[in-house]
Amino acid sequence: MAGRFVISEDGQGGYRFALVANNGQTLAVGEGYPNKVACVNGIETVRRNAPEAPIDDQSGKGPQGN
Repeated sequence: MAGRFVISEDGQGGYRFALVANNGQTLAVGEGYPNKVACVNGIETVRRNAPEAPIDDQSGKGPQGN
């Protein structure tokens, strides 16, 4: 398995998701959603649109960050 999506309440009545690696490290966090259905839709959007997304480095730095 390549990690999991974790849904949680955000303390303001909304929901967020996090993509968590098998080692427990949080890889990405989604925006706040007003309800759980919208949160699950956000997860599905990530799954659909980024299975093999390329890296677009616009930082102006080299590969090592300098």
